[in-house]
Amino acid sequence: MREDVWRDLVDLARDGGLVALTGAGLSTESGIPDYRGPDGRRRNQPMTVSDLLATPQARQRYWARSYVGWPRFAAAAPNAGHRAVAALQRQGAVTCIITQNVDGLQQQAGGRDVVELHGNLDTVVCMNCGERYERASVDEWMAEANPDFDRSVEGPLRPDGDVLLSDDLVAQFRPARCIICGSDKLKPDVVMFGESVAKPLVEQCFSAVEASRGLLVLGSSLAVMSGYRFVRRAARVGLPVAVITHGWTRGEAETSLKIDAPLGATLTRLVAELGGGPAR
Repeated sequence: MREDVWRDLVDLARDGGLVALTGAGLSTESGIPDYRGPDGRRRNQPMTVSDLLATPQARQRYWARSYVGWPRFAAAAPNAGHRAVAALQRQGAVTCIITQNVDGLQQQAGGRDVVELHGNLDTVVCMNCGERYERASVDEWMAEANPDFDRSVEGPLRPDGDVLLSDDLVAQFRPARCIICGSDKLKPDVVMFGESVAKPLVEQCFSAVEASRGLLVLGSSLAVMSGYRFVRRAARVGLPVAVITHGWTRGEAETSLKIDAPLGATLTRLVAELGGGPAR
C-alpha cells in the first residue's frame, strides 16, 4: 500500500461526513462468499426472479438449497470490517451506510442508519398476496414439512446463502406455502437478479450521497448498476470517491483513491489512526 494514498484516505476520513457503500467483500471475512473474483468475473450464477417464479420445480430447487444453507448463513457473525465501519460512524467519519449486502451483519455490528439497498434474507414475501414472514418462521414450516430431509449435506455456502444439491435430493423436498393464500410463490424479500431497487430508495441514497463530503466504497466491484450509480453521482457532483476492495472495480474512472487490501485489517487501522482505538 502506498503511504501517500493511505495518508489521503486518513485525511478524507478525518474531514468526516462520508457515505459508506458496502458490498459483498465486507462480509467475506464472516464466511459469506462474494459473487465475483478479483478479476470481476462472476463465480456463481444466481437464480433470477423470473426463474424463481416460472415453475414450482424452480421454487422447489431454490428453497431446498436455501433450507440447507440457511443455518450457516444465519450463524455468520460481524467481522472486524463491520465493527470498524460502525466505529467510523461513531467517530463521525461516516454518516449513513448504504449496503448491497442482505445479511444484516452491519446492523449487528452497531451500524446506524443502514440503508439495505437489496433487502435482507431474514424476511420472506409471498409474490401472490404480498404477505411477509420472518425467515425463521418459514424455516420452521419447512422443517415440519421435511422431517426426514438431510440438512447436513456438505458443500460450500454460496453468496445467496444456499448450497448446491443433487437433483435427487431436491426432488425429496417439500417447499413451504403462504398461510394466507396457500401459494407456493414465496421468495426472499430481497432484490434478486432481474429485479430493480425501488425508485424512492434510490432517490434516498442519491440525496445522502449529494449531502455528503464523499463516498467510501468498501468491498464492492461495482459491477452492477445498483451500487455503481452512486459512484457516478458522486463523481458528477465533484465529490471524492475512495475505494477499499480486492481487485477490479467498474468505477476505476470515477475513483479518487483506491486501496487493494483486506477490509478488516485496513479499516481497523483507519479507526486507530483517527484516534478511536480498536474497533469494538
